[in-house]
Amino acid sequence: MALDQATSELLQQMAASGAKPLHEMTPQEARAFGGMLRDLYGPGPEMARVENISIPAPHGDVPARVLVPNGDPRSVIIYYHGGGWVIGALDEFDTLGRQLAEKSSSTVVLVDYRLAPEHRYPAAAEDAYTALEWVAKNMGDLAYDGAPLVVMGDSAGGNLAAIVAQRAREGGPDIALQVLVYPVTDCDLDNASYSDPENQLLLTRESMIWFWDHYTPDASCRTAPDASPLRVDDLSGLPPAVVLTAEHDVLRDEGEAYAEKLGAAGVPVELRRLDGQMHGFFTMVNVLPGAAVGLDYVVEQLDRHLSSRSAAPA
Repeated sequence: MALDQATSELLQQMAASGAKPLHEMTPQEARAFGGMLRDLYGPGPEMARVENISIPAPHGDVPARVLVPNGDPRSVIIYYHGGGWVIGALDEFDTLGRQLAEKSSSTVVLVDYRLAPEHRYPAAAEDAYTALEWVAKNMGDLAYDGAPLVVMGDSAGGNLAAIVAQRAREGGPDIALQVLVYPVTDCDLDNASYSDPENQLLLTRESMIWFWDHYTPDASCRTAPDASPLRVDDLSGLPPAVVLTAEHDVLRDEGEAYAEKLGAAGVPVELRRLDGQMHGFFTMVNVLPGAAVGLDYVVEQLDRHLSSRSAAPA
C-alpha cells in the first residue's frame, strides 16, 4: 500500500526545507531538528499533576517526567522515547505522553535516559532499568500499591522496553504488559525491510548505521542481549506484548520477527502492522492521522490486557 497522503505531504515539506539527511548531521544538529518537530505537535491535555523528577542512579540522576491524569490512575506506564539512542528529549514526547495518560487513565513516566555518543552502550539500557526499579518502588505515589506496571517505547525506546522486560524476568519488577512500537530488536542491517527502497523515508538504512555507530561503535557489542533483544535464545516467561509496526519502515521485519519469536515461546502477543505508514508515525501526534490510529489501538490493547487487574482497592 502506498504512503497515506498526509505522510507524503509531510515528507515533501521536509524535503523542501533543505535539511540535510539525518546521517549527514552531527548529533547536535539532529537533536535541534527533533526540537523543531516538537513545535508541530501542539500542547497536550491538562494533567492533574506534572512533575519533573530525578531518579537516583550510580552515575548520577536520571531525569524523568511524571504525568498523572485526572481521576484515579489505573496503571503506570513507563515510556522510553525513540531517537536511535542519540536524539530525543522529554519535551518532544510530552504531548504524546499526556494523550496516552488521558486516554488510558494511567500515570505516564517519561524517562530521559543518557544519549550517545556522549554516553555509549550500555548507558541507555542501564538508565532504562534503573527507572523501572524506581517506578516499581513508588507505585503508591504514582497510582496505587499493586497497580499494573507497563513498559512501553518507540523505536530505540521499544528496544529499551523489550530489554528491561527481559532483564526483569529474573527476579525484577512485575511487568503486566510490554508495548513495543516499531522497536529496534536486532543489529542486522541487511534484511528485506532494510533493503526495500520504498522504506527509505524518514528513517533510512544509512540513518540506522549512523545511530548504531554512535551508540555501539564496537560492533562486537551489538549482538548482546541488552542491544539486540531478538538474539536472546529463550523468550519464555516474558510479559504479554503488544507490537505495532509500520508498513514502510526499515525496522518492520525485526519488530515482527520479535513478535513471532515471543509467540513461539508461549508469550501472548498482539501484532499489528499499520499499512501506509512510515517509521515515526506514532509520535507525530496532531500531525499525522496515523498517530491517532496507533494510539487508539494501543489504548484498546491496554484496556483489554489490564481490565482484569487494574481496579484500584477501595
